[in-house]
Amino acid sequence: MELKQQKLLLVLILTLLFATATPDSEYVRPLPRKTLTTIPWDSISKAHSSYPQQVHISLAGDKHMRVTWITDDKHSPSYVEYGTLPGRYDSIAEGECTSYNYLLYSSGKIHHAVIGPLEDNTVYFYRCGGKGAEFELKTPPAQFPITFAVAGDLGQTGWTKSTLAHIDQCKYDVYLLPGDLSYADCMQHLWDNFGKLVEPFASTRPWMVTEGNHEEENILLLTDEFVSYNSRWKMPFEESGSTSNLYYSFEVAGVHVIMLGSYADYDVYSEQYRWLKEDLSKVDRKRTPWLLVLFHVPWYNSNKAHQGAGDDMMAAMEPLLYAASVDLVIAGHVHAYERSKRLYNGRLDPCGAVHITIGDGGNREGLAHKYINPQPKWSEFREASFGHGELKIVNSTHAFWSWHRNDDDEPVKADDIWITSLVSSRCVDQKTHELRSTLTMPENSELRGLAKVM
Repeated sequence: MELKQQKLLLVLILTLLFATATPDSEYVRPLPRKTLTTIPWDSISKAHSSYPQQVHISLAGDKHMRVTWITDDKHSPSYVEYGTLPGRYDSIAEGECTSYNYLLYSSGKIHHAVIGPLEDNTVYFYRCGGKGAEFELKTPPAQFPITFAVAGDLGQTGWTKSTLAHIDQCKYDVYLLPGDLSYADCMQHLWDNFGKLVEPFASTRPWMVTEGNHEEENILLLTDEFVSYNSRWKMPFEESGSTSNLYYSFEVAGVHVIMLGSYADYDVYSEQYRWLKEDLSKVDRKRTPWLLVLFHVPWYNSNKAHQGAGDDMMAAMEPLLYAASVDLVIAGHVHAYERSKRLYNGRLDPCGAVHITIGDGGNREGLAHKYINPQPKWSEFREASFGHGELKIVNSTHAFWSWHRNDDDEPVKADDIWITSLVSSRCVDQKTHELRSTLTMPENSELRGLAKVM
């Protein structure tokens, strides 16, 4: 008996060591809330397999919106009826469809239809495939003010539900999600579960997302590691001249937003780098005085979690963003909140970007509590709590940022700041020549310039 107990103890110790031997083992996570289970669709879909589910919308070019939904019926049509009065649809848009297989899992029929042109700041009613419930959406305004809701690393836990409820209260126009959506991690039914969970929110306001490491469902013999994400969450990459759904840009109400891919190649010879240079060269700061960039892995991070994970991407791309006078950079990945002062190349710089890490939407892994001390001079505010951010861009010169922690399921504003756009300062004028030089120099010169910066 004693020998059996010793063996059992050894197995237990080895199991614990294996479970904690991850890059995140350096900090202690609190007990997270359980993953939510939505109402099973199977009981409904057996009778109504052509009914739309997991409906969500995204911006798709000027005055257009992409509607995405899934049906179990492989023969369901891909079209959307829409209009400005409930039950009365005076327009129709034909779409496209796709599906995918992942090991033993086969997705439903995934539909994408682009509707428009749409009026700005207007409520539309729409129905997918001629069946099921009517949905309602509101288009963003054409000019300031505009409000973005922001939260990364969302997941599908009790904390996620709390965060989404708080976001729903803030009267936002567009939701920005810098990676890690469903935390399905190869369990494809969790993608379906996530789609049902967010449908009440994502079907009413455009959700603009980029990929995180949990979308990178990379297993042996699977050639397309982002097949689930790319099939379900199609973003306007083609509309913005990108060749990949992992990075793209869009414009809304005087704001140019660039969504980069932390898990796509980003060195100076990469397609993403080439595309970024071209996209930045087209930005007109008179038409879009605000310039925002989002991606998953933060470049500036004083949390002990994921230290240095974004260094290579920062070395390659930060000079481009600085030369273009990017106002604000938003990332996730670290399960906590942090806001920086304006900085560039590791030093305070009035012409640099404000960096925000907001990987605190409600993921199942918990929070990253351990920070590096003393707090770096560039770090203005940091806290390990679940929550969300709100960015209200008031006009061409001023925006108000606030972060709201989930405090016992109540949204509590814990951090806020007024941000002045760089276009209203002399930074943009000072860097116009530098921007043109940076965007036109050959790659080998860029490498030499990066070496000096590093």
